[in-house]
Amino acid sequence: MLQILLFLLTSTIEELRGGSEDNGENDSTPTIRPYLPHTLTVRDSIMIAHSFHNHPSFGPAGGLHGATYTVDVEFASASLHKECNWVIDIGVALDLLAEVLKKYNYKNLDDVVGDRVMTTTEFMCKVIFDGLVEKLKDKFGESDDDAFKGWIKVTLWESHKAWGSYEGPCL
Repeated sequence: MLQILLFLLTSTIEELRGGSEDNGENDSTPTIRPYLPHTLTVRDSIMIAHSFHNHPSFGPAGGLHGATYTVDVEFASASLHKECNWVIDIGVALDLLAEVLKKYNYKNLDDVVGDRVMTTTEFMCKVIFDGLVEKLKDKFGESDDDAFKGWIKVTLWESHKAWGSYEGPCL
């Protein structure tokens, strides 16, 4: 216990987040979610086809099959918008999500994402996250006071038994 306390006292925030001051990288992207008490979550769904290119690790799912994903996106912020008291406009959040998802809905991901890419649930969470960040930047730019400034978490539900997520800052 004493060793843990000493480590915590002597460690920098970067070390606690998985980096260190001497790793040669200047990446200031947070690797853990800061305390952001305000959240708004929106939901949509997509129907896709994909395969895992008959890779033996995927068993029967290795061949071409379909999936219907429920897609949740949580927007988290340290504070509410100064005038509207929201994290992000629900309509804007839903529209941006729909724009990102239309690229994949009713499509074969093998054709959309690329040949031989394993389009796992976890992989697609990151793809959708990146699409949302891009759409937010396109809509608001870097200096817009109404721009969402916070953290995004994308969750894809394969079923009530299995889901994956990806989260990070909206930079």
